[in-house]
Amino acid sequence: MSQKSDEFEPLGDNPFHVLGLRPDCTRVDVEREGQKLLGMLGLKLKSAATYMSPLGPRARTEDKVRAAMAALRDHEKRLGHEFWASLPPPATPPKPPPAPETRGPGPAPLAEAFAALGWRRS
Repeated sequence: MSQKSDEFEPLGDNPFHVLGLRPDCTRVDVEREGQKLLGMLGLKLKSAATYMSPLGPRARTEDKVRAAMAALRDHEKRLGHEFWASLPPPATPPKPPPAPETRGPGPAPLAEAFAALGWRRS
């Protein structure tokens, strides 16, 4: 993994996102949702395998769920996670740009950019 993705790992693995809960949830909600997700992951249900974060979809594991539950049981850790969880996850995963062969006919992207800026080939 690159250094840049390591920087954002805590944001993507925020316990509220891992559990699919809002920051204003109760301790009972944390325990209930955590146990439900552990059961679903134990049954290998596809619906529990991923979660949305501000960084897009992420893989949910039993270890991540247990770590999220433990972090939200600690009042001081929870306060920090509440702050970062205020960033909403995207409604849908970002779409990658189309592959060059699927763009269709026409000039390549930015092919006329130099001309538009007044640059000419000599």
